[in-house]
Amino acid sequence: MDHALPPIEIVSSTELRAAALACLKETTPAAKCAAVKALHGRWHAGQMTLAGRILADAAGVPGRPPLPELVSPLQVKSRSMRTPEGRAALVHALAHIEFNAINLALDAVWRFDDMPRQFHEDWLQVAAEEAYHFSLLAAHLRTLGYAYGDFTAHNSLWDMCDKTSSDVLARMALVPRTLEARGLDAAPPVRAKLAQAGDLAAAQILDIILRDEVGHVLIGNRWFGWLCSQRGLDPVPTFAELARRYKAPPMRGPFNLDARRAAGFTEEELLMLIHIEG
Repeated sequence: MDHALPPIEIVSSTELRAAALACLKETTPAAKCAAVKALHGRWHAGQMTLAGRILADAAGVPGRPPLPELVSPLQVKSRSMRTPEGRAALVHALAHIEFNAINLALDAVWRFDDMPRQFHEDWLQVAAEEAYHFSLLAAHLRTLGYAYGDFTAHNSLWDMCDKTSSDVLARMALVPRTLEARGLDAAPPVRAKLAQAGDLAAAQILDIILRDEVGHVLIGNRWFGWLCSQRGLDPVPTFAELARRYKAPPMRGPFNLDARRAAGFTEEELLMLIHIEG
């Protein structure tokens, strides 16, 4: 039985960043999703304020349940898509990505206190959409006879979030523009696998996720460009330097160039990807 606090208690603060931190610390997935939805609604109803610097205890970040067990990416077992368990494992992996993405967006809302109001509103919107994605995948996983936490998972997304916690420029470069942008490339072949295996419901959820993720990466691109302009930096070499400094995973094709173009990558960047792919 889920004994989590109702959303209104989780987000009792009327200050957006403090409330986002409370959502981030929530460990129960269903309660986190409900709290993010409630926070998003209260913000757009004009019931929240946005403070500058706030004193906050970051202990317990990110909030997540005891399961899934987090292991090295190399230890995440690969299963055949020809089996129900294999299909469930893939849906579970997607759900884990979306759960991490909720935390990533909430962390951006609360952590970076010197950014414009629109920055916080953008990442709150992303958090709400990621919570919706997770809810869709978790519900579908239950129809397959499994629940979130039944398979192992890895922590690569949050690891990069943690490494970039002291610099919003690095965060924008290496989380939305790098790790989340890889989802734009991966979604079409994963969708094809699910459809070929007969799981059309999961394939349709992937359609929703890809549509929204284009917008999420676009937000990352927009704020990366804004920050480079504010700091007098050239975006292309700056991105390359940040990727080197923070040991971002190397870019590997095939790339979804249409989705990346819609998500705000420049033609110069796309030509570089074509060179990598070729």
